[in-house]
Amino acid sequence: MSLDRVAALLVMCGIGLFAVGKSATAQNSATKEAAKPDDIPKSIAESVSGTLQFAEGNFIGLAEAMPEDKYSYIPTVGKFEGVRSFGEQVKHVACAQFAFFNEFEGKKPPEDCEKGGHDPAKTKAELIKYLKDSFDYSNRVLATLMPNNALDRVEGRYAGPNTKLGISIVAVWHITDHYGQLVEYLRLNGIVPPMTQKYGVKVR
Repeated sequence: MSLDRVAALLVMCGIGLFAVGKSATAQNSATKEAAKPDDIPKSIAESVSGTLQFAEGNFIGLAEAMPEDKYSYIPTVGKFEGVRSFGEQVKHVACAQFAFFNEFEGKKPPEDCEKGGHDPAKTKAELIKYLKDSFDYSNRVLATLMPNNALDRVEGRYAGPNTKLGISIVAVWHITDHYGQLVEYLRLNGIVPPMTQKYGVKVR
């Protein structure tokens, strides 16, 4: 075969490969474009619920990681006079979730969430169930958040007056606030929070 024919064949192969590559790139781009809408929340409710559920998962992991005999634990090193025990913190968060979303629905919230509310839960298992029930309720109510009601006025002693969107955001903040506090309770008992365990030692 002559050098000219070899050169011609190489050119043809190059053109073919370029076309295939171009086609694959176009298909990949089209696939990425098609996938884009699923990468972000599709509603106001989803814009809040994704973060809410992430915070809930972290907090439940924290509650499950603490041994039951440490639910009465209160730190003694530093300024911790008068603070809630680990179990009281868990109960407070659960009660507050009911309170925030009671107000969202225009219902009367519990009056005593500062002390954990009137729910009889005491043991670790009972408190975790109370916590999970409060999160289930939060998510059911949050799913009703729509563009036409997001700025509806909300009344109540827990973060009110506010809007439905505003109190939903407060609910997320409140979980993360207490999560940050209870991280210290766990670490002072030699436990690395479950979410932190997923990361390398350098970022712990």
